[in-house]
Amino acid sequence: MEPSLVTQTPTEPAPGSTPTPVSAPTSTPLCDLGKVWLNGQIVPAEQATVSVMDHGVLYGDGVFEGIRSYAGKILKLKTHLDRFFESAKSIRMGLPYSADQLADAIRATLAANGRADGYIRLAATRGVGSMGLNPFLSPTPSVFVITCELKMYPQELYDNGMKVITSSVIRNHPAALSPRIKSNNYLNNILAKIEAIDAGCLEAVMLNTQGNVAECTGDNIFIAKHGKLYTPPLHAGILEGITRNIVIDLARKHGLGVVETDITKHDLYTADEMLLTGTGAEVIAVTEIDGRKIGYGDQEGKPGPLTLKLNKAFRGMLADGAPED
Repeated sequence: MEPSLVTQTPTEPAPGSTPTPVSAPTSTPLCDLGKVWLNGQIVPAEQATVSVMDHGVLYGDGVFEGIRSYAGKILKLKTHLDRFFESAKSIRMGLPYSADQLADAIRATLAANGRADGYIRLAATRGVGSMGLNPFLSPTPSVFVITCELKMYPQELYDNGMKVITSSVIRNHPAALSPRIKSNNYLNNILAKIEAIDAGCLEAVMLNTQGNVAECTGDNIFIAKHGKLYTPPLHAGILEGITRNIVIDLARKHGLGVVETDITKHDLYTADEMLLTGTGAEVIAVTEIDGRKIGYGDQEGKPGPLTLKLNKAFRGMLADGAPED
C-alpha cells in the first residue's frame, strides 16, 4: 500500500517535466521510519539498504504484505504470514526465516519504534544475483520489516465518501501474473493509479480481461443493492484481500447477505452503495464513479446505511481487540 495521501498545491514544474494537473492529489511520504528490521538485524532506516544488483530492484522480483497494528494487536497476523509464504512459494522463492521468526521480527520492529498502532510492511526481494533474468542465481532473499503511521485517505473522504474513476488499464490476466500473488511488481496498479490522479481522484476501478470489475489499484470493491452486498469473486482476477474477508464475515454476522459474483460497470453505476476495503484503506465509501453519484433519493452521493453499519462493526471489532488469529 501507499504512504499518506494528501492534497497539495502543485509547485512550478521543472523545465522539460510533465506538469501535475492542478486538481490532482499528490502522494507525499510522511513516514518517519525510525528503525527497520533487515535480514535479522534492527538498524536505522537510512542503513536499511539492498543492493542495486538485487533482483527485486532490477525486476520487481519479490513479495510483500501490508499489515496493521491496533493498540499492540497485529490484525490477522497469521493470515498475513500465511499469504506471504504462499506468495513466496508461488514464485519459487525460498524464505530464510520461519513464520514465527517473522512474527517476532514484526513485534521487535514495532517495539524498536515505540509503536502500538501503525502500518507494517513485510517484504522479501529475490536477493543479489546476476544481471540476467535467472532467479536461481539469486540464492539468498533479502527480507525486511518497516513500520510507520499511515493515513491512506484524508479524513474528509472517510466522513463523506470518495469519488473514483474506471481506469482504461486492464487488470493483469490471471494466467499471466496471478493476482493471488502479492508481488512487489505493482506496475499494473500504478499505471491505473496515475489515471486516477490525473482525473483528480485517489482511486481507480480496474476491469479484468472479460470487462468485468476486478478491484481498485489498492482496494477490494463491494456494492450494495436491495439490502445485499456483492463483491467480485476470486476468479475475476482479484487479490484475496484480508480486510475483504473480514468485512464479508462481519456482514454475515450482522445478517447481511453477501454474494460473490461477476460485477459490471453498469452494476457500479446503478448500485445503492459502493465501498472499498483494504489494510491501508480499512473501510471507506465511494459516493461517485465516472461522474455518476452513487445511490438514490436522499442517499445519493452519501455514504449509505450498510456501509456505515459495516464501518461501525469493523471499528467495534478493533475496539474489542484486533484479532491476530
